[in-house]
Amino acid sequence: MSDQPVAYGGQAVVEGVMFGGKRSQVTAVRRKNGEIETYEVIPPTPSPLIQWLKRIPIIRGVVALLQASASGSKHLQFATDRYDLEPGEEDLQKEKQLSKLQTILGVATVGVLSLIFGKMIFTALPAFLASFFFDGIVTNMILQNLIEGGIKTLLLLTYLFVIAQTPLIKRLFQYHGAEHKVINAYESGEELTVENVQKQSPLHYRCGSSFIILTVITGVVLYSFFQYDNVWDRIGTRLILLPIVIGLSYELLRLTNALRDIPVLTYLGYPGLWLQKLTTRQPMDEQVEVAIAAFNRMHALDTREVSTVENTSSSLAHSG
Repeated sequence: MSDQPVAYGGQAVVEGVMFGGKRSQVTAVRRKNGEIETYEVIPPTPSPLIQWLKRIPIIRGVVALLQASASGSKHLQFATDRYDLEPGEEDLQKEKQLSKLQTILGVATVGVLSLIFGKMIFTALPAFLASFFFDGIVTNMILQNLIEGGIKTLLLLTYLFVIAQTPLIKRLFQYHGAEHKVINAYESGEELTVENVQKQSPLHYRCGSSFIILTVITGVVLYSFFQYDNVWDRIGTRLILLPIVIGLSYELLRLTNALRDIPVLTYLGYPGLWLQKLTTRQPMDEQVEVAIAAFNRMHALDTREVSTVENTSSSLAHSG
C-alpha cells in the first residue's frame, strides 16, 4: 500500500452507497430480501488526452465532474434496478436488459446531460429572477451579483428542503451520511466496524454539497468582472462562464480540504459543511453495514488484495 493516503470518495445511491478509489468503483445495495449485493467496476485506463487534461488546473475540475457524472449514473442505475427486483426475478431482468455497451453508454449519456441541464437551470434562472431588482433600483455590479447569489442559494436550499421530505430522499440522505462516516472513520485510522463508524461525523470537506455552495460563491466573485446591458446578456455570460466557475470551484474544494486542519483556515470549508446538514441524515446501523461492505470491497480491489478482478456483480448474503 502506498504511503500517500488515497482520497477516497463516494456517493449515495438507492438503498446503498458507491465508493471509488484509484483502480476500482464498488456499489453495495441492500436488496428487499436483506442481502447486500455489490457491483464492481474497474474503469479503463483514461486516454492520454484525458490524463493530460486532468493535470491542468481548472480544466481538470470540469473533466472530473463529467467523469463522475457518467460513472455515477451507471451505479445509480444498478442500484435502482437491483433494489426493485424481487428475489427470483434476476433471469427476467436479464432478458429485458439491453446489451451491456448500450446500457453503459445510454446511462452515462443521460447522467452527463442531466448534469449539464441542471447546472444551466440553476445558473440561468437566478440570473433571470435577479434582473427584476436591477432596472433603476440596483446599479452596483457587486451588489447585483450578491443578490443573484442570494437568490441562487435560496432556490438551492428550498429545493433540497422540499425533496428531503420524501421517504426515498430521506433514506438517500441517510446513506449519504453513512458514506461520509465510513470515509471519516477510515481517514481517522479506525477499524471499520458499525460501532466505530457511527461515532464519526456525517459531514466531510470533500463532499459534492460543498462543491455546490462553492460554485455559488465563485460565481458571485467571477461575474463581477463582466459587464452586460440586459438580462439576456447576463444569462448568456453566466452560461459561457459556467465551465470556468466549475473549474475554479473544484480547485477551491481541493484547497479547503488541504487546509482543513490549519487553525482559522479550516473555516473556509464551513459553508459546504453547513449545506451538508441538509443533504445528510444520521444513518441506521444496517445502512452503515452496507456502506462498510462497499468500502471494504473497493479497498480490497484497489489495493489488489484479491487475486481475481471481474467487472461483474457479486452477492454477499446478510441477515436483514
